[in-house]
Amino acid sequence: MVTLVHTLMDHSDDVNCCAFSSSCLATCSLDKTIRVYSLKNFTELPYSPLKGHTYAVHCCCFSPSGHLLASCSTDGTTVVWDARDGRMLAVLEQPSSSPVRVCRFSPESTYLVSGAADGSVVLWNVQSLKLYRSGNVKDGSLVACAFSPNGNFFVTGSSCGDLTIWDDKMRCLYNEKAHDLGVTCCDISSQPISDGEHGFRYFQMASCGQDNQIKLWLILFADFLGVELKYKCTLNGHSAPVLACAFSYDGQMLVSGSVDKCVIIHETSTGNMLHTLSQHTRYVTTCAFAPHSPLLATGSMDKTVNVWQFDLKQPCAGNTVENESKLAVKDWSEDDVSAWLCAQDLADFVGLFKMNNIDGKELLKLTKESLTSELKIESLGLRSKVLQKIEELRMKMISVSVTIPDEFLCPITRELMKEPVIAADGYSYEKEAMESWLSNKRRSSPMTNLPLQSRLLTPNRTLKMAISRWLESQQK
Repeated sequence: MVTLVHTLMDHSDDVNCCAFSSSCLATCSLDKTIRVYSLKNFTELPYSPLKGHTYAVHCCCFSPSGHLLASCSTDGTTVVWDARDGRMLAVLEQPSSSPVRVCRFSPESTYLVSGAADGSVVLWNVQSLKLYRSGNVKDGSLVACAFSPNGNFFVTGSSCGDLTIWDDKMRCLYNEKAHDLGVTCCDISSQPISDGEHGFRYFQMASCGQDNQIKLWLILFADFLGVELKYKCTLNGHSAPVLACAFSYDGQMLVSGSVDKCVIIHETSTGNMLHTLSQHTRYVTTCAFAPHSPLLATGSMDKTVNVWQFDLKQPCAGNTVENESKLAVKDWSEDDVSAWLCAQDLADFVGLFKMNNIDGKELLKLTKESLTSELKIESLGLRSKVLQKIEELRMKMISVSVTIPDEFLCPITRELMKEPVIAADGYSYEKEAMESWLSNKRRSSPMTNLPLQSRLLTPNRTLKMAISRWLESQQK
């Protein structure tokens, strides 16, 4: 069941695009603005609306971390914003100055692609915010774009009906005439699927067009085979051009929006229509599933954005806590690892981990080196976050499976100490816990309740080394 939970009516003209991060929803419009809302209560953030474009804003998207927001416009620019405070970080001018119709971040935030009405495609380096590579589709305007979950390639769609596959060096790998009257949108599922026969993993892609159709495709990308694009099936149901499509995070559902004013939710495995939503009063121009919650947003030329909630069990809701208590991490399946990633706010890595067959045993083996060289996670910040969560998981395993020596536990938190310090009472505490104790104007010892003669905290390096040696012995 799908329930309408909120309607946003702040734009003064057609809504062209909507996009989710883990905590926000962004929308953009012909009214030249981008608006950003909190998913907690759908209130607009203090810095919203974002104003900087001089003409209609056609597309907006968040980086995988949610820290950056990009928007593109008829004014020929793609603007990068800080999604945390609304600061404009860069204005990227399309070399041809042609109206920019679509923009997308790569899965690891290495690149930002922008596609324009003259068919030009530009890859921008996100770190330097400089042009990296550029190219052109054969004919027509570039109106659609989607990255593969591993970032090895991306697909563009044009108004002449072509789907083009590019690698991350902007080399054209494949071209297919997909929709006779023009492509309007495309999306690639974050969950690869197996063909069962040869053990290959395919990426599932959806495209929609002016021909009223939604087509499902299978893309095989392998160094020794090149790129193969296979037509899978056509999803019917709309009676007019289909303007938008998007996969749910588990790839099991596909949502589409059309000139017929309807939103249809399809089951990808069977092609069946699960739901038809008809609350919009004009063309439905955009739709997007949230990555971490059972939410769907749809936008329309009626100037509204509808937010829907699913009562169905969502892939990222998971039973991670239950799995952690019932199964040893080393026994986790790939799906258990996916659920854990979602619960740790790392859902953007689900596709990458599945591509590399990371189950519980492999998860515990991951290191800084393997994240860099094998999984190709280039962002230091994202690598650090993944490693931190894995280390927390290891610590939790140790605390469950063995008895931690009492002297290694902080007297305040009763957790294994990471940065032990000695207080004036002679006892050792976790630094952060003791600092918090003192910041609350407590002048007594947590252990003896006697007055502390000093607030000085001295690092206990000997204890820290003993804890480190003990941890190493438990992981052998």
